[in-house]
Amino acid sequence: MEINNKTISENSPCFIIAEVGVNHNGDLELAKKMIDQAKEIGANAVKFQTFSAEDLVTPSAPKSVHQARGSEEHESQYDLLKRLELNKEEFKQLMEYANDIIFFSTPYDIKSVDLLEELNVPLYKIASADIVDLPLLKRAAQTGKPVILSAGMAEIEEIKEAVEVIKKQGNNQIILLHCVSNYPPLDENINLKVIKTFKNMFPDLIIGYSDHTLGKTAALGAVSFGAKVIERHFTLDKNLAGPDHKSSLEPNELKEMINNIRVLEKQLGTGQKIVPEEELEMKKIFRKSIIANQDILKDTVITEDMLALGRPGTGLKANQVNNLIGKKAKQDIKKKTLINFDIII
Repeated sequence: MEINNKTISENSPCFIIAEVGVNHNGDLELAKKMIDQAKEIGANAVKFQTFSAEDLVTPSAPKSVHQARGSEEHESQYDLLKRLELNKEEFKQLMEYANDIIFFSTPYDIKSVDLLEELNVPLYKIASADIVDLPLLKRAAQTGKPVILSAGMAEIEEIKEAVEVIKKQGNNQIILLHCVSNYPPLDENINLKVIKTFKNMFPDLIIGYSDHTLGKTAALGAVSFGAKVIERHFTLDKNLAGPDHKSSLEPNELKEMINNIRVLEKQLGTGQKIVPEEELEMKKIFRKSIIANQDILKDTVITEDMLALGRPGTGLKANQVNNLIGKKAKQDIKKKTLINFDIII
């Protein structure tokens, strides 16, 4: 699929999403600084979250562990999200500011999709929690734009249903992300092999990984299993107050992760077994050739005990021994000399 002239496919480099989420803390200037950092470190896209606390949670809704960790004890989930909201004008400013990096957001309800459509974002992300919000999926799919679907907390049947709902709107531009919805998840729950399962189960979808771990190895593992999209929360400072900062990467860490992914992509190659140019030189030096095991006089019939193997590998290969036995030497052949068909009859 094409997003703002950026191709996402099985053969393209991994598409890296720098997830701002709510790490802007409701501060427009902080959000702009994060966009600057995302550009500088080489991310392909920067992603925010679009919601109305009024519509999303009730005043009595409890906080998750990571929300509680990043907020005041007396602050409800509603109050927390209320101060992290951005309005339409702020999103418009941020999208214009982003300019040459892909800007998009996660809508948490249909009104948020409508808001983002007015801004003409190029794609949508559906959060793990909303994979069962079928009206939201339907509305996002009806825009005709690519939909990134995060599969944290979801059973396989729920994922299949969500994919089917999107496709029924005539939209086949789906990116499915493996995800574990804890901040951070336990290592034993990350289960990166699910990426292979998704690739086999949904061969027509782009498969990726949304990373909530504390380190940088899970993203590399995901890429090695074929993930073509990596989404990673980042922050300017892990010590800032807020629910997601502690489980996010700081810019230097995100840059290192991206650089490592780019190196890994080169190392993964094409899967085709070829001998690269640099190996050919090693092949000449370290492979063995057929050599004379003793001095051989002219017109002597070659026998197996007269032959041995030794470096370099510029002569006849070992599997040519039987083609030499029984032949005659055209000339005197000194011990340790490479034997080839030019010096035998």
